Amino acid sequence: MPLNLRVGPVSRATVSGKLGAGRPGAGMPDGGVRPPQVAGRFYPGDPADLAGTVDRFLAAGQDAWGIRPKAIIAPHAGYVFSGAVAGTAFAAVSDLGHTITRVVILAPAHRLAVAGLAAPAARAFATPLGAVAVDRTGLAAALAEPGVAVVDRAFDGEHAIEVELPFVQRCFPQAQIVPLLVGGADPGVVARVLTALWGGPETLIVISSDLSHYHARVEAAALDERASRAIETASPGDLSGTLACGHRAIAGLLHRARGLDLRATTLHRADSADAGLTADDRVVGYGAYALEYGARACLPPPLRARLGALVGETLARLVAGAEDPLAGLDPAAEPAPLRAWRNSFVTLEIDGRLRGCVGSLKPHQPLAADVAANAVRAASADRRFAPLTAAELPAVRASVSILSHPRPIAFADEAGLIDALSPDVDGVILQDRGCQGLFLPKVWQGVSSPGDFVRRLKVKAGLPADHWSAEVKAWRFSTESFAAA
Repeated sequence: MPLNLRVGPVSRATVSGKLGAGRPGAGMPDGGVRPPQVAGRFYPGDPADLAGTVDRFLAAGQDAWGIRPKAIIAPHAGYVFSGAVAGTAFAAVSDLGHTITRVVILAPAHRLAVAGLAAPAARAFATPLGAVAVDRTGLAAALAEPGVAVVDRAFDGEHAIEVELPFVQRCFPQAQIVPLLVGGADPGVVARVLTALWGGPETLIVISSDLSHYHARVEAAALDERASRAIETASPGDLSGTLACGHRAIAGLLHRARGLDLRATTLHRADSADAGLTADDRVVGYGAYALEYGARACLPPPLRARLGALVGETLARLVAGAEDPLAGLDPAAEPAPLRAWRNSFVTLEIDGRLRGCVGSLKPHQPLAADVAANAVRAASADRRFAPLTAAELPAVRASVSILSHPRPIAFADEAGLIDALSPDVDGVILQDRGCQGLFLPKVWQGVSSPGDFVRRLKVKAGLPADHWSAEVKAWRFSTESFAAA
């Protein structure tokens, strides 16, 4: 995290005098710098105070989970309410200060009704820490997309982008920004804009959004949980304005997440009452989320070991005759990556031979709970094997596979499906005539060819090996797999 960024006040008079910018609330001409709109209200107006506040939030948000996000979702309320949550989101990328040179920020338009997406006319946005240049090339790419237009008035008095800028300045002092306000745009339009701006390692995507607004605390917590589940399962259709003010921008990101196999993790959640400044009957929710490429995602060794311990403990209780081997499991007490909703498979082997393999096709519970439940099912409910015994337990070797989002495979016939597969990489789900089968990527180790892989998968699905029809559908997925016990 950079701590040596030079800061200095940027007064409205200085900005106006040098660049012809008008008063806050006036539209900025092309080439101008937009002065701070909410400094001293949503965040400290003094440069040194602001820098120190942001740095404290970033330091408090550091973790050892090893997540390397391509995109984050961060709240945009006043720092006394949501600054710590925003700091957690930016802390996940704060070590990329010399890599990130462009930050795309999408936020809801609060001050002016916008039909699509609004782009600014200004060439820079100022905070008390200085001015952040707008990436004009990126902005031009956004403006080339249908539904995006320059609507500078939409930024007058708007806070949702500005409150993210001090975090950008402290984490990425060389970065330019592409700031866009999302109005009534369809999530598909947002997804296309994100596609145009996605870039490579140099580009970070930031979605600025709070969660539920002005509900009793218990109700708000339930709504915010629903929002988190929609984000972690990449389910854009499950979002609404009730769950998040930036739901359209988030939904657009989730369209990209599903297509590009991004894995989302809830890093932190809170509400305005946590600051002790609002009553419990009318709170606003805040969440920090990180989205990383699933193919590169890797739980750190301590978290893998924790899942391994859950498998071992659960199997021990099972073979000992426990009425409920899962009793006592509290996913809420686990670290954030193990609380995220994922679908997993647990594979049991003895002397290198399969002894059970069961998993979940869709994420429906926290990862820790899913792994423990699938360990029980692999040991007792795999119809190919008798239930595991206490005598066998010492010889059991378990592995865990965390599945990514299934993506449809395009093909015209069986030969096309075979050609489309990537051996040793793709897990595959095949479906036809009410039958369905799944192979993990590890199955490639025991087949002779992609054609053999497909034939065996059809048999597992309950279809003849030579079966084919025009209705066959298939999806690919990747896994993070590791020895568990």
